[in-house]
Amino acid sequence: MSTASADQELVKRVQAGDKRAFDELVLKYQHKLVKLISRYVHDHAEALDVSQEAFIKAYRALPRFRGDSSFYTWLYRIGINTAKNHLVSQGRRPPDSDIDAQDAERYDIESRLKDQESPEALAQRDQVQDTVVAAIDDLPDDLRTAIVLREFEGLTYEEIAQAMECPIGTVRSRIFRAREAIDKRLRPLMDETGEHSDAG
Repeated sequence: MSTASADQELVKRVQAGDKRAFDELVLKYQHKLVKLISRYVHDHAEALDVSQEAFIKAYRALPRFRGDSSFYTWLYRIGINTAKNHLVSQGRRPPDSDIDAQDAERYDIESRLKDQESPEALAQRDQVQDTVVAAIDDLPDDLRTAIVLREFEGLTYEEIAQAMECPIGTVRSRIFRAREAIDKRLRPLMDETGEHSDAG
């Protein structure tokens, strides 16, 4: 049974009044949802609270869920909106500086730096990750959401279009613009790396 049809089955059970089925959905997606919300709400404890709030909203809205999109896409849309509302209610505080940059490795930066394991190269890698995270944080909401769903969550363009309620063409252009902005921030660092490797 595919993930989508397994989810569909659980959703039907919840709609029929089976609360345990919703617990299964929470267990299945809570880690991913917290990870997504952490891109907006950088305090881990707070991100957990916001994801809990998102699950409560999802539970209340589930009787109206018609299955036009996958449960996963629908839940993400609720998660993103809950995170944004939370930031607005907090007067949109600036991001904390200690963002977990682990996920930034998905940007294939490793391959550009993996030949150099010297302390300088490791420091360089940290700098690159920090730059990527900072670049993502500085993106407008729509670009950031699109690139996070694509690069970190691995959603297809179709799923992102559903989650963001916009045409696929718009998703493609947002992701393109987001990558361009990130590359622009990385270029000076990559040029430096090039100089180091030429010298070595």
